[in-house]
Amino acid sequence: MSGGLLLVGCGKMGGAMLDGWIDRGMALENITVIEPSADSAEALRNRHAVAVLGSVDELQPSYHPSVVVLAVKPQAMDGVVPAYARYAGADTVFLSIAAGKSIAYFENLLGGAAVIVRSMPNTPAAVRRGITVACANARTAPAQIDACDDLLEAVGEVAWVDDEGLLDPVTAVSGSGPAYVFLLAEAMAEAGRAAGLPDDLAMRLARATVAGAGELLRQSPEAPGTLRENVTSPGGTTAEALKVLMGADGMRPLMTSAVAAATRRSRELAG
Repeated sequence: MSGGLLLVGCGKMGGAMLDGWIDRGMALENITVIEPSADSAEALRNRHAVAVLGSVDELQPSYHPSVVVLAVKPQAMDGVVPAYARYAGADTVFLSIAAGKSIAYFENLLGGAAVIVRSMPNTPAAVRRGITVACANARTAPAQIDACDDLLEAVGEVAWVDDEGLLDPVTAVSGSGPAYVFLLAEAMAEAGRAAGLPDDLAMRLARATVAGAGELLRQSPEAPGTLRENVTSPGGTTAEALKVLMGADGMRPLMTSAVAAATRRSRELAG
């Protein structure tokens, strides 16, 4: 990235990515951040020795980044992105982390010459345990895909797809997925309280169990189904609970319906 990196927006996801880049050794002088919030910009300057500007208009006319990371909220894109069309061309790749905004949407705002990578990260990126799926337009060069892959790997795993339409179910599974897991922890704690556990113990058990099982799943080479079977003794307590959770109206059909609903909504938002 000889021309440097321009990060547009430094909220939770943008900030997590910035922290990851710096921890991985990216040269601070190669990073410029656009953050219009004065308070957020000042806090950022105090945390990292990077250039932080309030507007794209404060950049030098000679400045030309190799990568522009668009990390503003999806609903703000209409008002933000057109100002960066000056950088659209073969030498700059635009990397979006905004849910629901298609490659065609950015091509419309930036022009037909724009090199664009659309990605869908998820919130565990904040603790470097995220997963991001990305898709590039036809003008993206292999070296630009590699550069974006390196940037996204700073906060977790990365996968690439050629079919942009797959980003809608990706959004439904991994983008929205952390909320499903948090709901599971809530439901487990509520069920524990209903069974007579004190509130604090019920929540402690739910949090530790979900977190521990997730880490076991991450580290184990076994399939999730095998890990489930390993915990389930025939005729035991887990088997009795799984009769409910794996019933005709249990977790699997509910999750299938939930992911289908989220996929539909992602397609609606993308237009």
